[in-house]
Amino acid sequence: MGELAARLAHHWRELIAPASVLAVTLALGYAAKRVMLRLLRGWAAHSKAQQSEIVIHALSRPFMIWVLILGIHLAMQSSDLPHGTTLWVGRGLLVLWILSLTIMASRLAGSVIRHHASGVPGALPVTTLSQTLAQVAVVILGLLVLLNLLGISITPILTALGVGGLAVALALQDTLSNLFAGFYVAVARQVRLGDYIRLNTGEEGYVTDIGWRCTTIRALANNMIIIPNSKLGQAIVTNFYLPDKRLGVSIQVNVAYDSDADQVERVLLEEAQAAAREIPGMVADAPPGVTLDPGFGDWALSFTVGYNVQEFADQFRVRHELRKRILKRLRQERIEMPFPTRTIYMHGQGGA
Repeated sequence: MGELAARLAHHWRELIAPASVLAVTLALGYAAKRVMLRLLRGWAAHSKAQQSEIVIHALSRPFMIWVLILGIHLAMQSSDLPHGTTLWVGRGLLVLWILSLTIMASRLAGSVIRHHASGVPGALPVTTLSQTLAQVAVVILGLLVLLNLLGISITPILTALGVGGLAVALALQDTLSNLFAGFYVAVARQVRLGDYIRLNTGEEGYVTDIGWRCTTIRALANNMIIIPNSKLGQAIVTNFYLPDKRLGVSIQVNVAYDSDADQVERVLLEEAQAAAREIPGMVADAPPGVTLDPGFGDWALSFTVGYNVQEFADQFRVRHELRKRILKRLRQERIEMPFPTRTIYMHGQGGA
């Protein structure tokens, strides 16, 4: 390096041609980038496809790095530097090009899975785990190609990894357990992104992501619940979105014993049918039903109004509106809704 620095100091005029080549290459590359991005944006505006935006975003970042690599290569070819120096710089440029290409391909793979796979029928759910696995696979492939181009044999590396794999597996039992459990949950598709689930331990909410270590769900109170994948794989899970989002729910109405059961049934059914047509979130094509169940209570006749809602979260708003309608109608019909009462009979004992 000292000899190279001394030579450049005494023969600085030799740098003019390589520097000019580098500057011209960078200028032409910058102009080519602007023209390419303009054409791609025009194509994206015409096609209105998400894939075009993905390609533009993936190419815009590493393009100037590739231009810089090309410029340095052309500048080295036009210089009188020693062959050994040119060889080492060329290898460095090759490593930089492979790494930049690998990083771009990794980001592109993650973006394609995120934007495209969710719209393909039968595809795996688009989760953090899916994107991470795809990106890791691309990075490993890029590193193998780089080692092969550099003439480095990967057989000893694979042997060392095989020997150390057992120790790593023992040390990372919990991590690997969560990883494989998350992969199984994603592939089995019994728990999908956006599903509303409830665990046998009481946690419930919308599934927002399935990662390599944990699954996150968002509760109705808008707070996040983080569940290790191994725990989710062992839990008893109720999925309220399978096989359909439609959910059957019911409310109970108590009336006085002296009420006409047929009249109460007719009133409740009319209000439920009207509500099914008017309340958002209530299913209209599944007719509501009214039954005298649980029936004879301690202090009232108990009716059950059964109906369907479009999804789990709709039941609370629908129940609120339906109860107000029923209360108003029962008051109009003068049907009493009694308070809990007890009748106590006291028998006196005859005395002296």
